[in-house]
Amino acid sequence: MQIDLNADLGEGCANDEMLLTLVSSANIACGWHAGDASTMRQSVRWALRNRVAIGAHPSFPDRENFGRSAMHLPPEDIINGMLYQLGALDAIARAEGAQLVHVKPHGALYNQAANDGQLADAICTAVKLFNPQLALFGLAGSELIKAAARAGLTAIEEVFADRGYQADGSLVPRNHPGALIDDETAALNQTMQLIKDKQVTAVDGSRVQVNAQTVCLHGDGAHALAFAQHIRTRLQAEQIAVQAPA
Repeated sequence: MQIDLNADLGEGCANDEMLLTLVSSANIACGWHAGDASTMRQSVRWALRNRVAIGAHPSFPDRENFGRSAMHLPPEDIINGMLYQLGALDAIARAEGAQLVHVKPHGALYNQAANDGQLADAICTAVKLFNPQLALFGLAGSELIKAAARAGLTAIEEVFADRGYQADGSLVPRNHPGALIDDETAALNQTMQLIKDKQVTAVDGSRVQVNAQTVCLHGDGAHALAFAQHIRTRLQAEQIAVQAPA
């Protein structure tokens, strides 16, 4: 067995350099919700040093709220904003002798696209215009995954080690009880259930089938680094290889 572990980087978290020794894919903030040219360049360098696949982590234009505010923008604005952010990171990656291999939307852009087919299509249009060889990370089973398939992009279905799930396979909203898992054992058990059983136990106790191709390890939680270290150790013990999607 093998699985991709990814982390969101360049968002002002002190754990970034250490997280890059534990994951196989990095999603680098492109400046609209966090980060800037310097953090992008440093993140690319760290990723190269650790042979980690580099991806863009674009957002709504919402730096004040870390990209977590819902927005309803015309498709053309979404496409333009995506191209702007992808271009910025791509230029820095190329200057460092690296290349982008995937895109993972951030925050509200990601969550809204999980349910909004029109928004998902706009995101996929931008990725295809920019580079149709880029893979697109999206919530497993979501509208974004379906839109990627319609666009002929490589879709990578993502699951979360430290987020609660609802019975329909969506994430529990961050402002609801059960949204965040802050217990190390619970996060580890959920991760192994997602990878080995291709299912997750929702907050109502039901079992939800999911296609786990990449697992997100958040870097901004109080126990984030410890979670990542224990998950990586457990995967090694179970002989599950950690590898970026081909």
